Amino acid sequence: MAITSAICNTFKTEILKAVHNFTASTGNTFNIALYTSSATLGAGTTAYSSTNEISNTSGSAYVAGGRALTSVTPVLSTDTACCDFADISYTSASFTANGCLIYNDTNSDRAVCAVAFGSDKTVSSGTFTIQFPAADASNAIVRIA
Repeated sequence: MAITSAICNTFKTEILKAVHNFTASTGNTFNIALYTSSATLGAGTTAYSSTNEISNTSGSAYVAGGRALTSVTPVLSTDTACCDFADISYTSASFTANGCLIYNDTNSDRAVCAVAFGSDKTVSSGTFTIQFPAADASNAIVRIA
């Protein structure tokens, strides 16, 4: 079992079918769910699942299904389309996460991308923040070149 960072294969075809709309304020709702090191996430992931999602421990700010992300309307960086989200923080949190899945909550929880954190990340009665990289051709969390 492992989490590998990847744009999900089903997402690649679904964008050509207009399944996903990342436009800020008028597009779909995208969520981020956090997972333990027992999860298997990667290019083959097709949809959100609660299997091996982190558990809600005492004092934790995390709820099953994760939280909604704030989309930033996609832009073009040189010849690459880029999607970004606002950073998200869980305050008064107590949990351990090894990676996450971004998925389309509006459209049947279809998977967008999996992100491996590289190791377990633990917070105890503190703030857990996920910082998204710059929305450019080299760094954006979702890039189409």
